[in-house]
Amino acid sequence: MSLPPPPKVQKLQEALHAKAKRSPDYRFYALYDKVYRKDVLEWAYARCRANDGAPGVDRQRFEDIEAYGLDRWLDELAADLKARTYRPQPVRRVFIPKPDGKQRPLGIASIRDRVAQMAVVLVLESIVEADLEPEQYEYLHDVLGLGRWSIRTKSFPWAKA
Repeated sequence: MSLPPPPKVQKLQEALHAKAKRSPDYRFYALYDKVYRKDVLEWAYARCRANDGAPGVDRQRFEDIEAYGLDRWLDELAADLKARTYRPQPVRRVFIPKPDGKQRPLGIASIRDRVAQMAVVLVLESIVEADLEPEQYEYLHDVLGLGRWSIRTKSFPWAKA
């Protein structure tokens, strides 16, 4: 996505990237608190909002969140993440037609889960990028897929610089 991050998020990403580059053997043990920062969650929401997408199993749409109050919604998500009571919701399963007439299953996460996952990606991608050789950038999204998975376990065993 080509949206430039806000200055505070960009500064965080640059600091994490610089530390990862400077100290390849450094292990990042204290990253979880970065995920629920208000600016990170706001940027994660903006990125998800730009992608739009269908509602998840809870049927909550971006318009519903904004009518409810975006700040209030983000504060509730941040509180759940901080208290470590956040739990992902089931994924809504839909089927999309394929050209051969068959159908392909597609899982649609709730917006809440998408925002939490994007916040993890925003924190981890700068660290992961620092370890990649130029020819490995095509694998970045595969590596960050682990970031999406690890929000469920709250464990980032591979997140080292």
